[in-house]
Order: sequence, then structure tokens, then C-alpha cells
Amino acid sequence: MELWFTEKHTPNVKFSIKVDRQIYSGKSEFQRIDIFDSKEFGRFLTLDGYMMLTEKDEFIYHEMITHVPMAVHPNPKNILVIGAGDGGVVRELTKYSTVESIDLVEIDELVVEVSRKYLPTTACRFGDERLNIFYEDGVKFIRRCENKYDVIIVDSTDPFGVGEGLFTKEFYGSCFKALRDDGIMVNQHESPFYYEDALNMQRSHKRIVGSFPISRVYQAHIPTYPSGHWLFGFASKKYHPVHDFNPTKWNLLGIETKYYNTKLHSGAFCLPNYVEELLRDVE
Repeated sequence: MELWFTEKHTPNVKFSIKVDRQIYSGKSEFQRIDIFDSKEFGRFLTLDGYMMLTEKDEFIYHEMITHVPMAVHPNPKNILVIGAGDGGVVRELTKYSTVESIDLVEIDELVVEVSRKYLPTTACRFGDERLNIFYEDGVKFIRRCENKYDVIIVDSTDPFGVGEGLFTKEFYGSCFKALRDDGIMVNQHESPFYYEDALNMQRSHKRIVGSFPISRVYQAHIPTYPSGHWLFGFASKKYHPVHDFNPTKWNLLGIETKYYNTKLHSGAFCLPNYVEELLRDVE
């Protein structure tokens, strides 16, 4: 008998991966957590039946959500990461020797434990001495922060269930307050392709535009996410993601990546017309 993992992207579209075996299944107080193994994508993590990452393409998401803000900010020392219990963002951040502290706020401790055990390619830097892990609600955590961080990376799940609070106007306002005067916030911005996903993307963008003086959107191709076309939001108090970006400075750091590069950085902010129209409708 064949075993397939299937995720419904719309009422009329499903995405399936043939599974060799299920490695782990458990339920925390917040969500169901599953790890599967497959020939095509290697191991992959799902939460409540929604794809979070696969070993084959996770580098695209984690590099793009991390290196874009880190390359723009001239001196990012103190970083806040909300979500990201799989460890992929932490792995990318620890490549920067100039980073002094990384505060990771993850609501579900079991996600971290499962990732440590079953996803060694992403959860390989949890032992870094600069990392502080807080197991609590990111919405409540950030309310207590003011003028503290250079970069905030919001690596959230989709805008319902556990992750719903990370897409509100209040939350983005709290992020603005928690950032220093030249701080940058980046979030996963959903997909613009399917109707319901596009509505969620527009809703988030409208709220971020209302909170930050500089707000731009950039894109990446991630095969296992709905439609494969994925967006990220870049919000800043001071720096424009392209005009204030110094590619030579970043290249001199010698950071190894599989997807991100400085030419791609600028190009990622060049969006298709249909996406530009969706954004203009709410700006």
C-alpha cells in the first residue's frame, strides 16, 4: 500500500508527496506535529497537516527570510526571531560573526525538541552560545520590548490557529516599538497566487504599511509551498532594501549560501504585475 501526504491548497487543488515512512507523530497543547520521510524531498515537517519545510527546499525559505534583512542593516547585532522552532533561521543567523545575541521566541517547545531529534540539517545550531530560547507567545513577549533589536524576523505559520496573532496590526505596532531607530522587520508574507492566500497577503501588507515608513515585498520560488510562489515582507524604520543595500560589503563576509546572492537580492523586489496590483489595492 502506498502512503501519500496530501495538503489541500484550495477546495480544488491538492499537493501530494509520496511518503516512505512516518518518522514521528505527536500532539502538543498547541498543534499536531508530524515528521515524514520521502524519496523526493527527504524528511519533511508538517504542523496540523500543513507543510512547514522539507529537507530538499528549506534552504530557499530560510536564506531569503534571513539574509535579505541582514544584508541591508549595516550593523545587526541583536536579533529577535519569532517562531522558527525548526532552527533554520537560527542556522543562517549564526553565520554572522558580528551578531551578539539571538532571542528565539517559540510558543511550542515540542517543535524544537522534535526538530533537534529528526531534522539535523535545520536544527544544527541550537547550541550556539549567542542563542537564547524563550518558550512563550511571541505576541505577549514583544509587548514587553522597546528599542531593543536591530532586526526582527517573524517566521510564523499561516494566519490562523497558533500563528493568527502574528498577523495583527497590534503585533506589527509592537515590532515597530521593539526595534531600534534603524531597525528592520521581515515576515513571511504568504502567497499571492490563490484567492484566499492573496487576501491574507493583502491584509498583512495593509497592516504593515500602516505601521512602518518603509514597506516593500519580495519573492522566492519554494516548490512545496502553495503555488510555489512565495512572498516576504520587508519593513524598516530607515533603510530601503535596495537603495541602502551594499552588495560588496555583504560579499566580503564570505557567507556560503545555496540560494541567496546579492544579484538575486535586488531582483527579488521586482514583482510580477499581478502582485504589484494586489499590493497597490491595499496601500
